[in-house]
Amino acid sequence: MLLRNAVARIHPRLAVVVHDLTMVALAWWLAKLLRYTLQPNEAVLFHTLEFPLVLLVQGLILRWTGLYRSVWRFASLPDLWNILKAVIVGTVAVAAVLFVYDRLDDVPRATLVLYPALLAALLGGPRLAYRYWKDSRSERHGADDAKRVIIIGADRAGEVLSRNVQRDSSYRVVGFVDDRPSLRDAVVNGHAVLGPISNLRSLTRETAAEMLLIAMPEASTGEMRRVVALCNETDLPYRTVPRLQDVLAGRAQDNEIKEVAIEDLLGRDAVELDWVAIHAALSSRRVLVTGGGGSIGSELCRQIARLGAHSLTVVEHSEYNLYRIMQELRADFPELIVDGVLASCGDAVAMRRTFTESMPQVVFHAAAYKHVPLLQAQLRASFCNNVLATRTVADIAAATGVECFVLISTDKAVNPTSVMGACKRTAEIYCQNLDARSKTRFITVRFGNVLDSAGSVVPLFRRQIRSGGPVTVTHPEMTRYFMLIPEACQLILQAATLGTGGEIFALDMGEPVRIRDLAEQMIRLAGKKPGSEIPIVYTGLRAGEKLFEELFHPLENYSSTRHAKIFLAHHREVSWELLQTLLDKANDAVSAFDEEELRRCVSSLLPSFRWSEVAQPDNVVSIRRNEVGES
Repeated sequence: MLLRNAVARIHPRLAVVVHDLTMVALAWWLAKLLRYTLQPNEAVLFHTLEFPLVLLVQGLILRWTGLYRSVWRFASLPDLWNILKAVIVGTVAVAAVLFVYDRLDDVPRATLVLYPALLAALLGGPRLAYRYWKDSRSERHGADDAKRVIIIGADRAGEVLSRNVQRDSSYRVVGFVDDRPSLRDAVVNGHAVLGPISNLRSLTRETAAEMLLIAMPEASTGEMRRVVALCNETDLPYRTVPRLQDVLAGRAQDNEIKEVAIEDLLGRDAVELDWVAIHAALSSRRVLVTGGGGSIGSELCRQIARLGAHSLTVVEHSEYNLYRIMQELRADFPELIVDGVLASCGDAVAMRRTFTESMPQVVFHAAAYKHVPLLQAQLRASFCNNVLATRTVADIAAATGVECFVLISTDKAVNPTSVMGACKRTAEIYCQNLDARSKTRFITVRFGNVLDSAGSVVPLFRRQIRSGGPVTVTHPEMTRYFMLIPEACQLILQAATLGTGGEIFALDMGEPVRIRDLAEQMIRLAGKKPGSEIPIVYTGLRAGEKLFEELFHPLENYSSTRHAKIFLAHHREVSWELLQTLLDKANDAVSAFDEEELRRCVSSLLPSFRWSEVAQPDNVVSIRRNEVGES
């Protein structure tokens, strides 16, 4: 049995070797025969060792070029290149060996010119013919019941995808669509370019297509939205290949066919970053990340590890989240010194011990409570975690000589109408003003929603769609800014290199998205029809919610920075003594669980924050007002 299996494995390769050596002998014989055909009076002579030497030398060269590692079924341009390389090098080697053997006696120079051309044809022709036969046989085999497919995009990705599809008898490519005028009426891999993408609906009817494959990995988000909208008009199922940045980041495999995700439509084009400055700021540095198991914190940990940090300390109060990110970091970055600390940032003793032992040079403070409706009734918990814990960590960072402290904030801190936003704004004020009294650079980075973060609307909509609906939207005109988690973290790292201390940087979030449109698009991506198959129910604004978000307060006089996607809000000073007094009173109120006193402290810190608006969420109020008394 073992012998038979071994022979079965060797046999196909042995047949290829025998074929190629036969072609070598035939090419050499034909080359000499053609040469002497021009002079019929001369006899064709072969020396005793001539054929064995040619076969030996050329056979070794064929093996050296790796020709026998390829499979005839998938013969392509790289195989032809290997053949040409083997033929040219082999001709030179054969000539050299025969010169040493008999000074090229009875080997005319024309033979050495004809031989490589003949051998290239004899080696390449059968391989291409075999592949064509297998491909056509596969197409004929599945022609009757194969699903008819149109590929959108006739570039390299589309051509490779068409070859992959052809190998599966379940599918049959009926053509391409592409907007480039240079490809009109062209043929790619044996299939016609049927027309521009704008004609997709009519072309699917004319060709009786049953499925669409989007092969545009380098398309911008705007282009993808347009293509998906045209696909939706056809009522056909559609799939796509991963975006180029996902392939480069290792999040997907090249030409892997997948469902179109909402991230493909709401993410933005790749951001140009100053990686030299970011690498210089973090490479070989000791870094600490609080909330390192959360959506933003865990991605920050990954990117910091890739940038070659000397050590990374992850502070997280969720046991499971800490376990998960530590397992991932140790598996993916075995050379990194990484330490996990299971603790709350409000635990001053634990934080002081952590900072003393790890001695971080850069701190990213991502730990926070963030769920707006839930925190409306949890003022004490929200203030404890988002304000007092931030104060604790910031004070210890200043005391232990941290060089740079980055506070991760939110657009909900601008003109806050929620408890969460008010607490984050208070944390911003504290870090801004602590900067002037410390050698540590305190920098705040403010941005909106990130797609697929824990507790965000996208996972909620997915669950509702899977269960058959309804999808719940609070208000038909509600809008939100969205960005991808990796992009948000990259811009956080970039902002950390721009700040000199005390700044609030706001990330360019692009255009706001209506939540209703987001819900409808996610329903369509799931292959359902909004309204009829999956209903959308409007539940009304919840406590603390705004119809739309802002990234700057009008009094902050924001300006541009060296990076086009990062803006600067100018510092607004608050009396340090008053700030400390109010925070001390708030801390006492937290200890006494006196929420009424705590409410008065927040009102003193943020005079523009209206508790009446928090208590009556159904009244939509203007949120573009001045924060009187805060500056």
